[in-house]
Amino acid sequence: MRRTHVQILERVLATVPIALGVAIAVFVLMRLMPGDPVDIMMGEAGGVTQDDVDALRAELGLDRPLASQLGAYLAGLARGDLGRSIQSSRPVTDVILEALPATIELALYSLVFALALAVPIGVISALRQRSIIDRASMAGSFLGISMPAFWLGLLGIIVFSLHLGWLPTSGRITYGYEPETITGLFTVDAILTGNIPALVDSLKHLVLPAATLGAGVAGVVARVVRSSMLEVLRADYVLFARAKGVPERSVTVRHALRNALIPTVTVVGLQVGTLLGGNMIVETIFGWPGLGRVVVDAIFSRDYPLVQAAVMVYALTFVLVNLATDVLYTYLNPKMTL
Repeated sequence: MRRTHVQILERVLATVPIALGVAIAVFVLMRLMPGDPVDIMMGEAGGVTQDDVDALRAELGLDRPLASQLGAYLAGLARGDLGRSIQSSRPVTDVILEALPATIELALYSLVFALALAVPIGVISALRQRSIIDRASMAGSFLGISMPAFWLGLLGIIVFSLHLGWLPTSGRITYGYEPETITGLFTVDAILTGNIPALVDSLKHLVLPAATLGAGVAGVVARVVRSSMLEVLRADYVLFARAKGVPERSVTVRHALRNALIPTVTVVGLQVGTLLGGNMIVETIFGWPGLGRVVVDAIFSRDYPLVQAAVMVYALTFVLVNLATDVLYTYLNPKMTL
């Protein structure tokens, strides 16, 4: 156990050079992109002189050489200072912390939707190999993988919001229904405060974006679970358990599914990072006030500090999710080590 703790600490420390490399790469690439934040900001105001432009550029520190700007940025990172947003003049940390709970909540419900749909489908398809159920399930999973998120999201809005009127078209919760803020996750806060109307309303707003974001993940996971189950069901220990008269349900759940989940965990771990970092399109379509939407707006306005900080958050998320995946391996199979 102590060795595992040391290995986890080593993996966490290994994220430091990764974060440094990501910070430098994003800093340089943002400066190479066409467009200037000062020109964008001044373009919105009339009667601007060159002196005004130069003064704003000096105020933002964009008049200094690139190496000097990079040094100041890295020095701020060492102090835990991610800088201030160019557009809003607020600390970048505040902007990210304000938007992050919405992204986390959407990602969590998307993952729950995907796993609740994919794992049973994968298991049933493996147990009913080459049946009509198997073929229909795999066709559905292929459809989920193939459909672009923007198309699926718009289709969901047209059908379930505009035509049927069952679900809201956008937003995170109806104005006036917001629960008391405790965790920043509306559904959790509504449960903690006993605010049932807020819980119901926030769940209605979550259905379409969570299903849109989780559909592709469900398709991938279902196919992986099926292939893993087919391989495990042919293993000697499963055949031996059946020969001993172990009930089929116990064979499927305790012997086959647990071992089939090991490769599935790898895919799910990668997909969790995608859910947290690749949801910009879905958040934009549904007007979801999460980090993805904030990053899209920051890219168009060339808000360098905000984009740099958000990309670092995404990169560290992938690293930490992969670490959690490896730790989960050791639980599913104690013979494995980090």
